Amino acid sequence: MELVEPQSLKKLSLKSLKRSLDLFSPVHGQFAAPDPESKKIRMSHKINVEYSGIKTAPAQPPMQVKSGAGNQSSVPSNALALTGPADSRNSQKEGTQNALVVGPALQPKGQSDVGNSGKRTAITSASAPFSERLTTSAIIERIPSKWPRPVWHRPWKNYRVISGHLGWVRSVAFDPSNNWFCTGSADRTIKIWDVASGRLKLTLTGHIEQIRGLAVSSKHTYMFSAGDDKQVKCWDLEQNKVIRSYHGHLSGVYCLALHPTIDILLTGGRDSVCRVWDIRTKMQIFALSGHDNTVCSVFTRPTDPQVVTGSHDTTIKFWDLRFGKTMSTLTHHKKSVRAMAPHPKEHSFASASADNIKKYSLPRGEFLHNMLSQQKTIINTMAVNEDGVMATGGDNGSLWFWDWRSGHNFQQAQTIVQPGSLDSEAGIYALSYDVTGTRLVSCEADKTIKMWKEDETATEQTHPLNFKPPKDIRRF
Repeated sequence: MELVEPQSLKKLSLKSLKRSLDLFSPVHGQFAAPDPESKKIRMSHKINVEYSGIKTAPAQPPMQVKSGAGNQSSVPSNALALTGPADSRNSQKEGTQNALVVGPALQPKGQSDVGNSGKRTAITSASAPFSERLTTSAIIERIPSKWPRPVWHRPWKNYRVISGHLGWVRSVAFDPSNNWFCTGSADRTIKIWDVASGRLKLTLTGHIEQIRGLAVSSKHTYMFSAGDDKQVKCWDLEQNKVIRSYHGHLSGVYCLALHPTIDILLTGGRDSVCRVWDIRTKMQIFALSGHDNTVCSVFTRPTDPQVVTGSHDTTIKFWDLRFGKTMSTLTHHKKSVRAMAPHPKEHSFASASADNIKKYSLPRGEFLHNMLSQQKTIINTMAVNEDGVMATGGDNGSLWFWDWRSGHNFQQAQTIVQPGSLDSEAGIYALSYDVTGTRLVSCEADKTIKMWKEDETATEQTHPLNFKPPKDIRRF
């Protein structure tokens, strides 16, 4: 089947307009003649909108320059000369270029206002076509883009592929000492791998369904796992066995997070509830209910809002951990919020959905901006490092790298499935940077774990920054 190239709405509209013109135009191959009455109304409205602010200026004759005439007005005026249709006809008959369209004129030094002092005069020659001379582009002040220029980052490359799991690899977490990382899979096992060599160190069994969430404690020798079997388990890594189970979820558990300062655990699942657990006593402290659909992403912070959840109901909720109540709800997304990532240094976070990747400030949750490109796939996971490189993994195997500050997409990588896999198994389910932020681990649908690092040989000359600031900034 032939792939259909996606087209923009503007392109499709113009194509539809052309077809209508071809069908209904009396003279084929030519545009319909402009209606002079409607053009006159449109121009008078434009002039009124543009120059209503200087109507109060003293009326002076417009400044015109005639070819061959030596005497000109000695005092420049503030008025603007817009030639009408009659002038255009005369100029066409005579073949002379006898009009100048003048922007805000520079007044003599004594009369200049403070506000107009920095403006430049824009002059459009009358030899330009009539339609161009009547546009307002000649008097609009050129403002340089205030969009921040992205920092140059090295492109990332895949340097290791680890095989070992017998099912989709769904979750990953790094050890705080950065010596090992663990992965959870649809084969119901948790495997622990050495970061430096990529060798398997240990395999843990105990879940009876696929493992969706993993977290390693920085204060205890504990690892936490959650899966589709409704179970949340605490593993003691000194004994390599389960020491606690947290019961309460009514359906599969999709995400898991550890609070950075308090000994509590947060889990979200298909029962639309984010549950808060006391690690030591196994008690449920709160059931944070308010979402209308699966809670599929959660992260925690040491300060309010201490819990942030994203859901398939397209909303993001901030929670007050003292009372177990919603602080605020963000409704900017139109599709499921499957992934969120807080910046490790800044007070901001990003959320990913099939419609867009959006950035918000913390603690208020004010919308900052959209990322400047669209991945056009379901985004399952995202991660940010301290250098401001954000990685997002899609359902179609696309791994995109972004500059955090500007939202510029500087690299679009495509994962390659391991031999024997279907092309449809090129999906990325989990991403995580190591503690240093120099290594990235991706967990994929072809049952492999891929490790990525920056290309050390790349320079700004070999991989130049191809950045164009956006013309229109969407505020939603």
